[in-house]
Amino acid sequence: MTGRLEGKVAIITGAARGIGRACATAFAAQGADLVLLDVCGDVDGVPYPLGTRGQLDHTAKTCEAAGASVITTACDVRDPAAARQAVEAAAGRYGRIDVLVNNAGIAAPSGKVVHEITDTEWDVMLGVDLTGAFHLTRAVAPVMIGQRAGSIVNIASTAGLVGYRNFAGYVTAKHGLIGLTKATALDYAPFRVRANALCPGSVRDDPHLEGRMLVEIARSLAVDTTDHEAVFAEQQPTNHLVEAQDVAATAVWLASDESPHVTGSVITVDGAFTAR
Repeated sequence: MTGRLEGKVAIITGAARGIGRACATAFAAQGADLVLLDVCGDVDGVPYPLGTRGQLDHTAKTCEAAGASVITTACDVRDPAAARQAVEAAAGRYGRIDVLVNNAGIAAPSGKVVHEITDTEWDVMLGVDLTGAFHLTRAVAPVMIGQRAGSIVNIASTAGLVGYRNFAGYVTAKHGLIGLTKATALDYAPFRVRANALCPGSVRDDPHLEGRMLVEIARSLAVDTTDHEAVFAEQQPTNHLVEAQDVAATAVWLASDESPHVTGSVITVDGAFTAR
């Protein structure tokens, strides 16, 4: 029995750790070959360490052990030239690009009311969480149009559907990402290129994935990080945090041929958080 993504080539941004690593390993297990991107260094204005080259290489080795062919590239998604070069390298190596997972994202700088947010803080948040997805989508679209096939999966958030206090930049970026998803789906529907948004709720920072998004959100909200998972779980109707693998499994479905008419959709993986 072949994998659900056998023969497909997927680009995944923010692949060094967290949801990006979960998506990469899930895609590899289903037969995809991979182009894994991450910034591989810190970014001015982001108050916590971002994914490293070593973490990206660890993701790649895990995927190669599952049988995938893997390219890794250090790429700041805010840089349109870097995005274009990564896509060109992927197309040159594999001859096609079937899937783009726009996962790269930051949770902070956050924790301020709107009038206290600086221009620099606003720019870095939107640059990574929204404009980066635009850069990769713009670069990959001509390849997918030429193939008359492709799936773009944008990792948004429940913050793309509802507001959160003291997170105006993040909320704006994720709402914008959902808007970009819908516009992309309509623009490329005639070419059988699909675009969908995934909106995770509070995702547990799995130590095996080296994720740290939830703890950084907790710090921005001044939540005690020794007990922050329990605090966030209490806000979930299911009383459980979402697992990164849950998000990755949904991304696999959207990337596969099992969802041929699913496009322009916004799919929550949030334990009914936004159902209230």
